[in-house]
Amino acid sequence: MHPLETDVLVALRRIVQAIDQHSNRLGKEFGLTTPQLLVLQAVAVMPEQPIRAISAEVTLSQATVTSIVDRLERRGLVERQRSGGDRRKVFLAITDTGREVLASAPKPLQENFIMRFDSLQNWEQHQVVFVLQRVAEMMGAKHLDAAPLLVTGDVTRGHPLPEMPPD
Repeated sequence: MHPLETDVLVALRRIVQAIDQHSNRLGKEFGLTTPQLLVLQAVAVMPEQPIRAISAEVTLSQATVTSIVDRLERRGLVERQRSGGDRRKVFLAITDTGREVLASAPKPLQENFIMRFDSLQNWEQHQVVFVLQRVAEMMGAKHLDAAPLLVTGDVTRGHPLPEMPPD
């Protein structure tokens, strides 16, 4: 193997490890996945919105967000509320427990990445996009459907919540 090939493989491995480390910390310490954290953040900043609005905000399908909301609701982090004017309309609201978890949880990995990416020159941004698209193509992953999340595996999977201290 040539040194450049080794450098590329090491860089790819570091990217995957950074994503896994962040995901593992989020799961172990807060009982959340990155998609769950993003949905929880969206519900917090977009009060009384239906699932379709939340799914558009986090760029995940409505079915995926529904599955995530089901998990968050079972954990007492969000709740579904019926509209006073039209009982058929269901909105999402973050609970006090959800706010506490959100206040202590780290930012999603992609937020830091986006901040650094935005600081690059325009030509550098285009170069990064081109190279990463080529790498995805070279790995046979061009056809895979992927949300703009830095997370590995199934975005609907869950983590058990850590034990909460008694009141």
